[in-house]
Amino acid sequence: MELAGLRLIFLFSFATLMPCLSAHIAEVDEVWRRRAEEAMQTTEQYYDPNPVAVANHLNMKVQDLSKQAIAKRGLLNAESGQCEATNPIDKCWRCKENWAEDRQALAGCALGFGSKATGGKGGKIYEVTDPSDNDMENPKVGTLRHAVIQKEPLWIIFAKDMNIKLQQELIVQGSKTIDGRGAKVHIANGAGIMLQFVENVIIHGIHIHNISPCSGGMIRDSVDHVGKRGQSDGDAVSIFGSSNIWLDHLTLSQAYDGLIDAIQASTAITISNCHLSNHDKAILLGASDTFTEDKKMQVTVAFNRFDKGLVQRMPCVRFGFAHVVNNDYNQWEMYAIGGLQGPTILSQGNRFFASNNQNAKEVTKRMNCSPEEGKSWIWRSEGDVFLNGAHFNSSGDPKKQIQYQMDDVIKPESGTEVERITKFAGALVCKPGQEC
Repeated sequence: MELAGLRLIFLFSFATLMPCLSAHIAEVDEVWRRRAEEAMQTTEQYYDPNPVAVANHLNMKVQDLSKQAIAKRGLLNAESGQCEATNPIDKCWRCKENWAEDRQALAGCALGFGSKATGGKGGKIYEVTDPSDNDMENPKVGTLRHAVIQKEPLWIIFAKDMNIKLQQELIVQGSKTIDGRGAKVHIANGAGIMLQFVENVIIHGIHIHNISPCSGGMIRDSVDHVGKRGQSDGDAVSIFGSSNIWLDHLTLSQAYDGLIDAIQASTAITISNCHLSNHDKAILLGASDTFTEDKKMQVTVAFNRFDKGLVQRMPCVRFGFAHVVNNDYNQWEMYAIGGLQGPTILSQGNRFFASNNQNAKEVTKRMNCSPEEGKSWIWRSEGDVFLNGAHFNSSGDPKKQIQYQMDDVIKPESGTEVERITKFAGALVCKPGQEC
């Protein structure tokens, strides 16, 4: 499989669809069948047959900002009291005093595979005023659950600091932005967020932690549908059969299962500026060794900080394509980047600082394959920095690099700059009328 020519034939059938329908859905009805069919068609629509072009576009944005940073170095720093925007996504919206007056400008700032995600842009502002989550079938007006089940595009904000304990998984309709800027919003000590068979969702600027499985039951997932759900997995954010998703500036830790799972032919996803820590399984991209539709999965993992206490899956990829660029990895306990079923992984400009554990120095881990099979997988490391004995095991025919190292392509920022680039990863403290 060549890096610049991932052209996969999409054969959709109801037989293929059926195995994925049962996830968390206790009773499959016509509404869920229709949503699943539409989601698979959307996957085909947003699958990019030339993923390297998307990666290169992000690389150029990073390099452009790097040149500006070099020119201004010493002028913008925390001690001077001036706001810093240290990567091209943040530069698009941060350090502007009027950000709260034009919140929806954020929708044009995503880069990478999730760059088409506009969330609730063009829709009304919905202000969450009530942190409670007591009625699963008829959510109270003003709660987060009531906001996310609406069918029209909405830009969801929070009236004040909130600690929200979800009694059951929060099932989000498409064309929504959950925007935590201006408040300290914690989703904690309960269920997590589920994006299932939807498209066009942005989640920005919230803390999600201490997430547990919940029993399920009758849960309203839209204004005109209530369905019976099975037990949730305990993921902080679960992306299931969904496309055009952007997760940005989230602070994530301590979930029962994964911090972020993207499965069942989800694609067109960007995970950026997040701070992940204190958890076993960080990011899973593809959950089944037999669900080959995950070859359509394309995910950008950029400008994140993978901090102490993480064990594995930063990310772990099945079948699909992951562009892992300018992230900071600090002392993983097992491995950082893993894969199964022949995924393509392009690692550029990351910083890998290994722990003192001699058995956890390797960045990469190939699973469920013979050594010979693993050598054929296209895993590339370019401009990465390796500290304290860390090392990346590249694979695939080196001659194939020519297909994405064109003369006019600007590489991402060097791994030596990652500390600066990821300086503000995680949920930010933003106050209306002040630079964020």
